[in-house]
Amino acid sequence: MSDTQQSAPDFTLPVTGGGEITLSSMRPSPIVLFFYPRDDTSGCTIENEAFSALLPEFNALGVKVYGISKDSIASHDKFMAKKDLTVPLLSDENSDVCEKFGVWKEKSMYGKTFMGIERSTFLIDAHGEIAKSWPKVKVPGHAEDVLAAVKAL
Repeated sequence: MSDTQQSAPDFTLPVTGGGEITLSSMRPSPIVLFFYPRDDTSGCTIENEAFSALLPEFNALGVKVYGISKDSIASHDKFMAKKDLTVPLLSDENSDVCEKFGVWKEKSMYGKTFMGIERSTFLIDAHGEIAKSWPKVKVPGHAEDVLAAVKAL
């Protein structure tokens, strides 16, 4: 996916704290969606903590931020409580949304190949268009980069 204007695929997913989130119903708020591989792993914890730390700044700009993985809501709730995270997490257990956004990829570790989430972030503007995407995210400094892109919207 490139940074050319492209509509974000709509979806409805369960969210931590109860209920569901439908992407299109959140307009005109800009949205940051960050896809991460798994709850309570080192890189994913650091990424979630970074977005949680900057959440007041995103909120002040009128931007909603959500993390998405295939973990269940129960797993997400436990992860949030354990790490004092404040960014709401969405559960994509069937990986439908991961596939729509093109982040469900073949990965390899220790010589084995498997399907998994490629750490990626999408900034969706007030019109539901993908304003910017970050594939293959490296965690250090990433949340700050996303915040800078939001300020440039």
